Amino acid sequence: MLEHLHIKNVALIAESELYFQKGLNILTGETGAGKSMVIDSLHFALGGRVNKDFLRKDTSAAMVEALFTTDNPKVVDFLEENGIATEMDGSVLICRVMQSSGKTIARVNGNIVTAGMLKELSTELLDIYGQHDHQSLLNPNKHITLLDRFCGADLVSHLENYRQWSRKQKEIQKQLAMICKDEGSLAQRMDILQFQKEEIEQANLKIDEEEILLEQKKRLQSMDKLIRYSVQGIKLLYGNDDGSVCDNLGEVTHCLHEAAMLDGTLSDLAERMENVYAQLEDGAREWKRYTEALEIDPEGLEEVEERLQMLYRLKRKYGGSIEAVLDFYEKATEELEFLKNSEEKTIELQKESEHIAQQMRNIAAEMTKIRKNTAKQVQTQVENALHDMQMVQAKFEISIEPQPQFTSDGLDRVEFLIAANAGADLRPLAKIASGGEMSRVMLALKTVLVDADKIGTFIFDEIDTGVSGKTARKVGEKLHFLAKKRQILCITHLPQIAAMADSHYLIEKKETEGCTTTTVCALDREASYLEVARLIGGEEITETALAAAKELCDEKDVI
Repeated sequence: MLEHLHIKNVALIAESELYFQKGLNILTGETGAGKSMVIDSLHFALGGRVNKDFLRKDTSAAMVEALFTTDNPKVVDFLEENGIATEMDGSVLICRVMQSSGKTIARVNGNIVTAGMLKELSTELLDIYGQHDHQSLLNPNKHITLLDRFCGADLVSHLENYRQWSRKQKEIQKQLAMICKDEGSLAQRMDILQFQKEEIEQANLKIDEEEILLEQKKRLQSMDKLIRYSVQGIKLLYGNDDGSVCDNLGEVTHCLHEAAMLDGTLSDLAERMENVYAQLEDGAREWKRYTEALEIDPEGLEEVEERLQMLYRLKRKYGGSIEAVLDFYEKATEELEFLKNSEEKTIELQKESEHIAQQMRNIAAEMTKIRKNTAKQVQTQVENALHDMQMVQAKFEISIEPQPQFTSDGLDRVEFLIAANAGADLRPLAKIASGGEMSRVMLALKTVLVDADKIGTFIFDEIDTGVSGKTARKVGEKLHFLAKKRQILCITHLPQIAAMADSHYLIEKKETEGCTTTTVCALDREASYLEVARLIGGEEITETALAAAKELCDEKDVI
């Protein structure tokens, strides 16, 4: 449920904090007081778009914080999948800020998230019904989704299985489309693949070849210096006017051995020096052999550079690295073989496609059964709810007709039909002219849906459109019933609905020193009587209106 809403610098609201309760939370106020700002603020907090007028004049940023508590496992899954910390008490704190530049920043439990992530999360936290929901209810394409929400886990399992097969079918159709291109295009594609395959094959690539070639290039480019340094080093080792390093070290070693024969303490040093001399001689011979083999090789350098240029060309064409080129080769080889065997492959794919289609038909048939069985129950429940709200002759039907083509939802076309009056034919909801009837249909659906959803909060904005009198009272009673199972927030201007409040909030617009602000405050029972009386009789609250208000409010306790 929505526990707390903190609004700052939103339109006419300078700052307001609302602590909502379980049950039916009613928001009332005069026309133009800013009742919709509360819902707009919540809509913004949950990822909705707003225009520049959302930001209060002469302020740098608008902020909305919404604190929810929930035991919905889908919310937990969402948080964990996105690396967001979960709280032991099931609380979810959402904060979204809009700067004067129009940029927005949102956080969930302190973690920055996108507006898209907020929208995804919001579908599991609350359900807002407003004018735009009329449009979704009028759109038959949305009806199958609504019905499926009633069907529960059994349908979800089938639907997931069906969509897995559907994804496989799309891949098969993609492969068939590739094969079934005109022969000229197919031959052209095969020629291209064959050329690419041969070009990479002839290169005889090795994973670490580029690094080796670069090292060879460096060596060959510096060959003159390498020869000069090596010759100079060998000369120092083997001979110059002052004697060679090897000869001198050999003499040193001899002297040290002679000294050790006179003083045994030098024996260890003499042995170590002997080892040094042996290593020097070995290293000198190895360096001499290396130096004798050195020669400037311009042709070898040219070959290395040509090889590197070929590698660079292949990398540019096929992926940016030797690994990518080899991966491209594997894929090109597979596709070429696939196309070479196109006739046999076509027959194989067509058989596989028919098998998948049969699996999809079987699953779709099971989904149809589930939908039809559920539709019967929903029809009865919705009709009963409509009868409770003074549409006593209304008939409601969920039409489920087969479709010739597979869709993402199976082979069913679902549409909600209604006959609002006795003797009337069942017609699509879009043909309903009365906003009051549409509001009651939506409320009836929500009343039935409450047991199928884990969503903890329902919000109704303008649910009282087109209703009054006894009908308004029945709508209020239905909201009161719904609020026993879910938290309800409802904006209304009708006293019959406001009187059903478990918690009542008054939205007022005030002008102070030329500055207009909207405030929201919670009403106690006596203040709620006065507000309901105002809704009954206008600004001047009479004793008669107050008595009527008390009677309306107190009747709620015995429903």
